[in-house]
Amino acid sequence: MQEIKLKAKEERRLKAGHWWIFSNEIDGLDTSIEPGTLVRVLASDGTQAGIGYFNPHSLIAARLLLKGEGDLPEDFVFEALDEAYGRRKEIGVRKYGRMCYGEADQLPGLVIDRYGDVLVMDVLTAGMEKLKPQITKAVQRIFKPKGIYYKNDSAFRALEGLTNTPEIIGEVPEEVEIEENGVKYLVPIRGGQKTGFYFDQRENRAFLKPYFKDKLVLDLYSYIGSFGITAALAGASQVWGCDSSAAAVEYAQKNAELNGVKDVAIFHRDDAERLLSAMKKGELPDQPDMVLLDPPAFVKSRKALPQAVGLYVKLVKMALEGLKPGGYLAFSTCSHHVSRELFVDIIRQGVSKSGRTAVLVELRGQAKDHPVLMGMPETEYLHFALIQVR
Repeated sequence: MQEIKLKAKEERRLKAGHWWIFSNEIDGLDTSIEPGTLVRVLASDGTQAGIGYFNPHSLIAARLLLKGEGDLPEDFVFEALDEAYGRRKEIGVRKYGRMCYGEADQLPGLVIDRYGDVLVMDVLTAGMEKLKPQITKAVQRIFKPKGIYYKNDSAFRALEGLTNTPEIIGEVPEEVEIEENGVKYLVPIRGGQKTGFYFDQRENRAFLKPYFKDKLVLDLYSYIGSFGITAALAGASQVWGCDSSAAAVEYAQKNAELNGVKDVAIFHRDDAERLLSAMKKGELPDQPDMVLLDPPAFVKSRKALPQAVGLYVKLVKMALEGLKPGGYLAFSTCSHHVSRELFVDIIRQGVSKSGRTAVLVELRGQAKDHPVLMGMPETEYLHFALIQVR
């Protein structure tokens, strides 16, 4: 196995809990090593710091699979996935949910979402791409799926020198039906956003159920209707959902009908900012009691952070301006560039600019099948808050 060596004192971050090695931390970066090659990582004193895979052309030059001394088990991919599934079963996530979450499950660059008999997988790095045969074999042993869909459409693949070419093994339908918190959903597997569904909001949807009772709910960026339909089934008097995607709205409408709430949960293609502006001006048919604001990840890179923060603040401000006293705003962000502290500051700025008095009812994060690895803040990306206007 080839070796790379860290510069003096550069192992401190690894000892603090991180699992990445950046190119500027390596002593004598060898650009001749093929991307994705397994390497032994040595500390500056020559002792083994771990084993990982290496890409000399990436800013994140190495991602560890093992820390400290020793060798990788021969079947380490199977062992890691089997242990990850064991942790999911402990929290009751078996048939539908995230079965592998990259670094947090010791398989950096691999995401696996389970939709019953179908697995949707994202391979994000050259190292994981080389391990695809072992990954396929392992998931077939553990989950026995009828179909595997390597979606491979992430922008991260280009940074690793990979092409965005999907791959299908077995039978993968265009859509599947799943169930979450007692709600049924038709999920677009091939044409949907991310892997098709946002399992990371599962616990937040369940948390909101008591707050939906008898409320008029405005569900913005509704995608296929998961928050809005949960609201309707939890006793909301009316749900108005909107998304800019016609395909997403069509699925939301199908899902409302599937759950018998098509008269309560109404979904249309529309612009979120336009509706927030109309709400503030009193131009909607009635004033909502609750706004669900779950925008996409505006922060694609750290460079884009200031502009994205300004947009988030603007959306929070507009939502709070249009709510009646006692009304609620459920607000989320989904980028690891937005820290928990920055997320709370965005809310503070939005409240201040709205001129309203508001309280933070609860601050939450991603579902437990998306575990946050201590020492690695990049694994914490979803922030969720429930805010009440006074």
